[in-house]
Amino acid sequence: MLEGRDLTKSFYVKQGRSPLARKARVHAVEAVTVRLEAGKVTALVGESGAGKTTVARMLAKIIKPDAGEVLLDGKPAPAGRPRSYAAQVQMIFQDPFASLNPVHRIRHHLMRPLQIHHMTGGNVDKAIAELLNRVALKPAENFTDKFPYELSGGQRQRVAIARALSVRPRVLLADEPVSMLDVSIRLGVLNLLADLRDREHLAILYVTHDIASARYLADTIVVMYAGQLVEAAPSVSLTDHPAHPYTQLLLAAAPDPDRAETPKLADRGAPPSLLAPPSGCRFHPRCPYAMDICKRQAPPSFAVSSGHIAACWLHAQPGEQGAIKNGAFSTPAGQLDIEKQKR
Repeated sequence: MLEGRDLTKSFYVKQGRSPLARKARVHAVEAVTVRLEAGKVTALVGESGAGKTTVARMLAKIIKPDAGEVLLDGKPAPAGRPRSYAAQVQMIFQDPFASLNPVHRIRHHLMRPLQIHHMTGGNVDKAIAELLNRVALKPAENFTDKFPYELSGGQRQRVAIARALSVRPRVLLADEPVSMLDVSIRLGVLNLLADLRDREHLAILYVTHDIASARYLADTIVVMYAGQLVEAAPSVSLTDHPAHPYTQLLLAAAPDPDRAETPKLADRGAPPSLLAPPSGCRFHPRCPYAMDICKRQAPPSFAVSSGHIAACWLHAQPGEQGAIKNGAFSTPAGQLDIEKQKR
């Protein structure tokens, strides 16, 4: 339904406070492809600074990519962000308090998009009540005259979701919709998104740094590291058989009471600066399996199994080792048992 193909985006920041200071390039996102299907949730997972929100904003056409394109129903999306596109693709922001105007009541927040897109149906109050009921804020009359600060974090996020649903979109881009909420109420919002996927057949992008919640909600998980896509697979396949060492690191950091033993993949350092990213594979300074080729050349995406790809030289097949001369590709100590994973 919605696809971002080879999306690339850089930002420029000043080095120093001087008016004459040079600007440095931040490599925020490089050649990332994400596909959203109707009736499915795709999770975009990674640490802070990985470029997840930038990808979501490019898909929403809030910011323009430097390279690549956004496709809606297989056709190039219109230039800019016209109302026809906004009516089909809506974004839910991370902080519900910041995304709602504090000087307006909830009724105003839900009425404005209905009026702008001419979707009131002649009865604004009835349309607002239906929206609040869809996000389980009942009875609706208890919320319409309140200000955002009078609601809890979970209630504010549900209002933000209701506002996004007001124009009857086909795609929802949810940028960490539960990270600002208490743990006790996160499940309710995740279940609401799952219900919207199943009942209304929406295509949903779920941006998160929590791979455990991604497994719970998503059908497909895409993992990003330092602005690049490193692994993508169906959620169960990716979490049960992670093919990229970075994905293993994320899973090792996620508590799992059903896990027999804790993975022994220790964290090494922090993500690199995107002002001067490392050469080759960007994860190699932290990777316990790093080889010489990892420092020199960025890996392509290798097919690990059906529907499962990973950008890691550990998964190079004998016929795909053009960059590794004369069979120099070696198995470092402790390398993943790739063939066992494939079986």
